[in-house]
Amino acid sequence: MNRDDALKLLCEYTQKEGLLKHAFAVEAAMKAYARRFGEDEVKWGIVGLLHDFDYEKYPTPDQHPEVGARILREKGYPEDVIYAIRSHANYLKLERSKLMDKTLYAVDELVGFITAVALVRPNKNIAEVKVSSVKKKLKDKAFARSVNREDIQQGTEDLGVPLDEHIAFVLDAMKGIADQLGLAGV
Repeated sequence: MNRDDALKLLCEYTQKEGLLKHAFAVEAAMKAYARRFGEDEVKWGIVGLLHDFDYEKYPTPDQHPEVGARILREKGYPEDVIYAIRSHANYLKLERSKLMDKTLYAVDELVGFITAVALVRPNKNIAEVKVSSVKKKLKDKAFARSVNREDIQQGTEDLGVPLDEHIAFVLDAMKGIADQLGLAGV
């Protein structure tokens, strides 16, 4: 299991730029948390990179992420990687007992929300996004309404990290790849 193969798999199933950028952002956050927790950075990064790889072609709850899980099994990915990816889908009602599972769930929606906050800034520069701005926008139910705030709250609680700290940590991870995310400013 290596990033190059995971990236090829991602690009085989995902063409939409927004979904690719989301995968890269989740990968960055997962790798950063792996470093923080002393876990396998490559494995955690691959989980982030591939968590939605099947979504563009198989977006319905009866398909995503189960079709992707089958593909990953056929390709010989470890079961803990597959389980973490499956467990980020609430509707599968899988227990997130491992730290990798909890972390993926905690960063997935937050990454999307932080991206939305950065994109409404006049120069679209994530470097200027502050934790307070993210928290303020979280309270605005009309802003980025497709992002599930309950998932963000639950994921943060399950991870056991205070919300401000979690937002700052994920924000910093994303800032590290701002160019790749198209959030380095205009």
